[in-house]
Amino acid sequence: MNHLLCFGFGYSASTLARQLDRKIWRVTGTARTPDACDEIETSGFDALVFDGTAPIEIPDDITHLLISIPPNEYGDIVLDHHADTIAKLAGQIKWAGYLSTTGVYGNRDGGWVDETSDLAPSTERGHRRLAAETAWLDMFTRHGVPVTIFRLAGIYGPGRNQLVSVAAGKSRRVVKKGQVFSRIHVEDIAGVLAASIENVNPGAAYNVCDDDPAPPQEVVAYAAELLGMDPPPEVAFEDAKMSPMGRSFYAESKRVANQRIKQELGVALAYPSYREGLKALADAGEGKK
Repeated sequence: MNHLLCFGFGYSASTLARQLDRKIWRVTGTARTPDACDEIETSGFDALVFDGTAPIEIPDDITHLLISIPPNEYGDIVLDHHADTIAKLAGQIKWAGYLSTTGVYGNRDGGWVDETSDLAPSTERGHRRLAAETAWLDMFTRHGVPVTIFRLAGIYGPGRNQLVSVAAGKSRRVVKKGQVFSRIHVEDIAGVLAASIENVNPGAAYNVCDDDPAPPQEVVAYAAELLGMDPPPEVAFEDAKMSPMGRSFYAESKRVANQRIKQELGVALAYPSYREGLKALADAGEGKK
């Protein structure tokens, strides 16, 4: 029996857990509160409370480790509390995945990046992620923990997509010249992680994104088309009223290449662009009352 411990049982981790064969996998996920742990257990998985203020007792039979908790201003809270324990378990851990972000590449003014590109984050969040990547890779080089880095593009999927926001009247078509984002369906994230578990490559980094970086206003317009609605009017970025967080997403524009997950892990994306992804979600009833 394999035992996967997920630090942070959120959108991506829970999707992977549901894809795994329960006959050969035990899954434990952490959450910040007892109530959230109850929800995990209701879904059929084990749960542990971890709010970042104190260590948990890591099960001594874990064979796989997934880290999806973002770092804070002080560093990676998983390593802060559990680095020594994880290092001692290095010999039995078969795979450890750290979920990072394509934000570690920074702004490229719409240009392409791949895993060999320089890491030059331009936001505070990006700098924190790069520091966390470095710390986790150090667990591999120093202690032999088989860590692999996954740099995720913008995540969408059931319940979290432009169909939902367009239908709710919360989407805007903010237009910034030359702006493009890369995206990835959450089911394809889980597929990449599962493929990596079967093809362990410690120390590697993989971009996890689809084949079609696109301007955000195009995605909104397509979602509206699928719903048979008029798209919201375009708004120039300079005129858009946005939160500092929302505005920060437009500080970077790049196209992220994904050939490595295909060549090294044999991944065939279920949703190679936002079109296939949103169409499947619309067919499943997303965004419809």
